[in-house]
Amino acid sequence: MLNQTVIVGRIVKDPELRETESGKKVTNITLAVPRSFKNVNGEYDTDFIPCVLWKGIAESTTEFCKKGDLVGVKGRIQSRDYTIEDETRKHVIEIIAEKVTFLSSNKKKTDE
Repeated sequence: MLNQTVIVGRIVKDPELRETESGKKVTNITLAVPRSFKNVNGEYDTDFIPCVLWKGIAESTTEFCKKGDLVGVKGRIQSRDYTIEDETRKHVIEIIAEKVTFLSSNKKKTDE
């Protein structure tokens, strides 16, 4: 069996590095990935894909990437369930990143 995916998209908001209780570094990003076909209205829809980045991948992505940057993520798809405060169960499907490739930056270059 195989569980591997590669997506390319733009980061929706600036990544923020967090630390778990056990001391592991983690960040969550969401990638905006436009579909390659038009909908019934003749427009391209966009999917927003949640990704979880751990350890060094989380640190480097947080340091070098910002909202709007184009990145490639290679990883595996994972589903999980959790319960929020009001006892509502939630189901999440996300990509656990094994590699992040920085493809382009939205930063404006300035000459000094």
